[in-house]
Amino acid sequence: MADVSLLENRLPVAPLKLLALDSAKENGAIINDYLVSFRKQTHLNFKGDPAFQGYHADNYLIDAECPRFSSGESKGMFHETVRGKDLYILVDVCNHSCTYSLYGMVNHKSPDDHYQDLKRVIAAAAGKAHRINVIMPFLYEGRQHRKKGRESLDCAYALEELQSMGVSNIITFDAHDPRVMNATPLCGFDNFMPTYQFTKSLLANVPDIKIDKEHLLIISPDEGALDRAIYFSNVLGVDAGMFYKRRDYSTIVNGKNPIVAHEFLGDNIEGKDVIIVDDMIASGGSMLDTARMLKEMGCKRVFICTTFGLFTEGTKAFDEAYAKGLFDKVITTNCTYQIPELLEREWYITADMNKLIASIIDHMNHNVSMDALTTPTQKIKEKIELYAREGHI
Repeated sequence: MADVSLLENRLPVAPLKLLALDSAKENGAIINDYLVSFRKQTHLNFKGDPAFQGYHADNYLIDAECPRFSSGESKGMFHETVRGKDLYILVDVCNHSCTYSLYGMVNHKSPDDHYQDLKRVIAAAAGKAHRINVIMPFLYEGRQHRKKGRESLDCAYALEELQSMGVSNIITFDAHDPRVMNATPLCGFDNFMPTYQFTKSLLANVPDIKIDKEHLLIISPDEGALDRAIYFSNVLGVDAGMFYKRRDYSTIVNGKNPIVAHEFLGDNIEGKDVIIVDDMIASGGSMLDTARMLKEMGCKRVFICTTFGLFTEGTKAFDEAYAKGLFDKVITTNCTYQIPELLEREWYITADMNKLIASIIDHMNHNVSMDALTTPTQKIKEKIELYAREGHI
């Protein structure tokens, strides 16, 4: 939860309101409950003070929607005042379960549809809200973060557009390349990692895992995920390794250059548990190839930790790989929509992020430092020490 001692010494920026778009309704309700719980413990002596108007409430969710016309067009609408509020808008651009009627046909919302809805509610609140903050766990078009040849630079353009619409802060998780924040240097941009939640989930669900150099290794499946693996390995006090993906740059398949081979760079992994760390699972083919190679190299167990579990082609390939013993557990966060069949799999574990998001909102509303949330090194070490001492967390 939020650091009470920090919050007690700061005034809120403005009355807090949370807008969970239809893509994030379920998580929004849980985050709201955490906020209500947090604020039952802070500034209790100032109830009724005008400076703390709306501070202690039973609900911070604001009533708004983006209704659709039968042609597929839409608009953003607030059903209560947003004037003077510190508004946080939560959106999951990867939630393909959201649908709308388009000329009598059922149409599933794409990331583009969710992004347009986000802009609609921003436009409806602009000039009225005290501050507009966007919480977009999966950064819209984050995979298209740099130009290579004759192509668009969608992520940078989207960030510029949000800034021009009056957004003060953008909060995201495990950005594919956080350097894209340079597109909007005057806009707040915070990128959080789920390392603590991964550690907590592993220790809670793998009771015999040993956190030391002799028994555990952190693996990056490619050079792009190396920074994540290095931080994770440093905090856990274990070694890191990496696979280099050799690609065929003369060919494009499904929008990307196909992988020709994986080359491993690292120490001997025979007999060790390995944790593969990456930002996302899309189809999962590359991740399963990495797991297969690790098993062939003699590792003991394979645990896959990725922030976003998109599973764009379902879980069949993972079911088959699990049956063959290629991996033991897959951990992803609930920052994006989780397909129902995923939650039923015995190999799957959810790393819950809702409490962290609530803490981020609470800290930002008080304008206090978020160092402890951005880099939770001490919390991770305390959790590991507790596990080593008592055998559980």
